[in-house]
Amino acid sequence: MDDWIDYYDSTHTIYVSKLHRDVHFETIAADIIGYISSKDSVVLDYACGEALSAEKVADACGRLILAEPAPGVRGRLVSRFAPNTKIRVRSLDELRHMDEKSIDLAVMNSVAQYMTPAELDTAFAVIRRLLKPAGRLVVGDILQPHVGMSGDVKALLRFASKHGFVKDALWGLARTALSDYRELRTKIGLQRYSEADMLAKLAAAGFTATRAPINIGHNRSRMTFVARIAFARSGES
Repeated sequence: MDDWIDYYDSTHTIYVSKLHRDVHFETIAADIIGYISSKDSVVLDYACGEALSAEKVADACGRLILAEPAPGVRGRLVSRFAPNTKIRVRSLDELRHMDEKSIDLAVMNSVAQYMTPAELDTAFAVIRRLLKPAGRLVVGDILQPHVGMSGDVKALLRFASKHGFVKDALWGLARTALSDYRELRTKIGLQRYSEADMLAKLAAAGFTATRAPINIGHNRSRMTFVARIAFARSGES
């Protein structure tokens, strides 16, 4: 995951324009809000990225914790949201020291593809400790084994057509073909899971899960899963 953290901490070109970036985060925020069950909920956004629309999520819950591994991005989050008392920014390591059973909803969106299977298991364990007994974990944007980069291109162009940045999208795709992102994606690859594989992985981590009807974000070829704690393990109450 370290190479991907370094990439997202750099001046990258993953968004083809400011409009693309803005509607991307607005769409994700709206989808996350749909999973918030109460205005009093404590919500964790795990590896949240720039989270430009986080204030909208914070308005819909009691407290929002933005956990981000990239130090540069984390610094910008601290500066951007310092005036908002409902938002707290944390590193992933700091999550290990938070009170257990303190989170109502944890969201891990567009993260699993950048982690090794072992890293993902560790993240699930951390989140499971933090979730309240009735809490939920939402794992979004899971890449399926049979959907390649062409599926992502089609999804981007549909999104661009809907929001009016098709020209920028075409130029951006050309840039991406020559970018560090394409090089990293080719060199390191992205983790992919079938529906059955992700359900099994969540079950092994102590969750019971189902696939959501619609993925978080704009890419409908990817998957979102909603998980709850399945049982109390030895030593847990």
